[in-house]
Amino acid sequence: MYTSFKLIHLCAAILSFNGFVLRGYWMMTDPGLLERKWVRIVPHVVDAIFLVSGIGLIYALRLQVMQNGWLLMKFGVLVAYVVLGSLALRRGKSIAVRQAAFALAVLCFVYIVGVALSKSMASWLAWQSM
Repeated sequence: MYTSFKLIHLCAAILSFNGFVLRGYWMMTDPGLLERKWVRIVPHVVDAIFLVSGIGLIYALRLQVMQNGWLLMKFGVLVAYVVLGSLALRRGKSIAVRQAAFALAVLCFVYIVGVALSKSMASWLAWQSM
């Protein structure tokens, strides 16, 4: 069960991030592409699969969320990623705000990947001490 959840979670993470980067590119080059119906639906489906598989991993590993600081941090930064992504693709008032939110969202995602791999709030910096 763990292996299945992990594979689904990793694939969904890759699809979600690549989709976000593509939509960010469209936001900067041809915002009209963001209005296509499938562009507004598919990311929600992928992100739902991503979230459910993550919850499945927590269950399969019997992790205590409130006792794992790295996991709490991952959730907190995930919320920031979602808010910044929303600003980048829809709610930002200007192109400069959207671009800044996009860049910060990408940094959040990179940080989350580092936390997931290292199981440390230090993210990628934890690899230096290993």
